[in-house]
Amino acid sequence: AVAVAFSVLAFFLSVSRMVYLKEILALALLTVLFATTSLQAAPLAPSQIKTETPLTVVELYTSQGCSSCPPADTLLGELANQPNILALSFHVDYWDYIGWKDVFARTENTARQKAYATVAGRRSIYTPQMVVGGLHDVVGTHPRDVEDLIRKDRNRASPIKLSAARKGNQLRLEASTSAPFSPPLDVQLVRLRPNASVTVNRGENAGKILDYHNIVTDWQVIARWDGRAPLQITQDISGTEPVVVILQHPGPGAIEAALRLR
Repeated sequence: AVAVAFSVLAFFLSVSRMVYLKEILALALLTVLFATTSLQAAPLAPSQIKTETPLTVVELYTSQGCSSCPPADTLLGELANQPNILALSFHVDYWDYIGWKDVFARTENTARQKAYATVAGRRSIYTPQMVVGGLHDVVGTHPRDVEDLIRKDRNRASPIKLSAARKGNQLRLEASTSAPFSPPLDVQLVRLRPNASVTVNRGENAGKILDYHNIVTDWQVIARWDGRAPLQITQDISGTEPVVVILQHPGPGAIEAALRLR
């Protein structure tokens, strides 16, 4: 009887161990599954990610020393409030000699406008000039003509998918395309001052307070991309100014994609 009792006890102990082991195994399996699910659900991109949606880039070449420019500056401000338009204000320096030095003028802006003129086969440049999509230009005080060119640019399809994310002092940029480019596109990083008001004391606009929007403070070509492999760039940046990325044919030519990170 004692032997039978011990046998029964051993059986129950064995069963208990098996049940205990099963519980441990089940708990371990649930832990692994939970960890895997957590890893899969974790965000892989920074919180400030921005995916490209079709944007029409409108560049205004302007000057505080130009009496014809304030209406164009106002028009650019209106365009800047439209969600599908990236409106940029490029202040040039070639009117600085007539009495008032534009506080936002950059020699690089004048050089960019001259490059557009060269591509178009022109010998002269003027203000206020608007360039739409890198392809078409118009007098910046003709809103109907500007609107027509914006509509025309929106009908131009691009094969590029562009996205970017800013985390601290780093910008992560990615792009892919269904068709390669020859020659390669210029990958351009632009910094902006969103708004500013300037009191002009001399020159053609003396006594006026002029309002400006999306003033370009820096413009750099950070890479060239032919589209044969996906584009992946990590770029150091600083400051709090908005960041703009533009992919454009050299020349300068047509703009294929653009986005803005605020």
